[in-house]
Amino acid sequence: MAGEKLLWRAALVAVVALAGMVGAASAQLRQNYYGSSCPSAESTVRSVISQHVQQSFAVAPGTLRLFFHDCFVRGCDASVMLMASNGDDESHSGADATLSPDAVEAINKAKAAVEALPGCAGKVSCADILAMAARDVVSLTGGPSYGVELGRLDGKTFNRAIVKHVLPGPGFDLNQLNTLFASNGLTQFDMIALSGAHTIGVTHCDKFVRRIYTFKQRLRYNPPMNLDFLRSLRKVCPMNYTPTSFAMLDVSTPKSFDNTYFDNLRYNKGVLASDQVLFTDRRSRPTVERFAANATAFNEAFVAAMAKLGRIGVKTGSNGEVRKVCTAVN
Repeated sequence: MAGEKLLWRAALVAVVALAGMVGAASAQLRQNYYGSSCPSAESTVRSVISQHVQQSFAVAPGTLRLFFHDCFVRGCDASVMLMASNGDDESHSGADATLSPDAVEAINKAKAAVEALPGCAGKVSCADILAMAARDVVSLTGGPSYGVELGRLDGKTFNRAIVKHVLPGPGFDLNQLNTLFASNGLTQFDMIALSGAHTIGVTHCDKFVRRIYTFKQRLRYNPPMNLDFLRSLRKVCPMNYTPTSFAMLDVSTPKSFDNTYFDNLRYNKGVLASDQVLFTDRRSRPTVERFAANATAFNEAFVAAMAKLGRIGVKTGSNGEVRKVCTAVN
């Protein structure tokens, strides 16, 4: 137990340090960063990602989740893409263990395609390719199209141990969410906007089963759920659900990046407690109401929050490199 507390404190120190790096490191980021060094980089990434989304829709939400998890663990440095032969890497720890293999493959294929472009070998980082891909899956699924800041370097290491301590849990209440996001330089408004990414994607039954069934060990916090919605989730996730069983996070338009996610919350149709709390808690409810009523307001807030997210822990100088392949350091 003492070891867990020490690790948690170390994780918080690391996260605060990442947030402190935002100002200085983000100065190197700019749109059209590869305009002269590799002008076809962005269009090439979009083409590859588009092909993979058509083959498997899981690539879309999976890529957004990859980007978010990457930035929150060690900063936006593609450390989430590094693979160890013995499995001792970020992708095999905590919440990262359920990251989409289809999304990982898409990023690796996009990197290979960019590396093959004339004059582009060794110039475009995996961290930037992940940032581009996150932007692309949003627009490819009906969301806003926007310019993305580039110029990140790839990290040279990973930290499996802190993964489970620096990502939001499915049962987080508003205070926990705000504390975690604030440690990364993000406001409550940013957090709610970024939560809107749940308008596409799924969550496995184990993340919400205690919301739909009564157990001896009750949840510490369980916001209300629409009764008909609860019954529908029980059909998707019976008591004897399999480890691969899942539910859509947005039951209304699960394959469209839109503001329906927020409208669902107004009717207590949030699958995760950490989603529903955004409407249940009076401090965050006005923002949910605003995004539910105004898609443009949500899109603008999401784009701004993604830019801030993309500036966390950017690596500079000798702290980073441009990897030849995303799964291994040079």
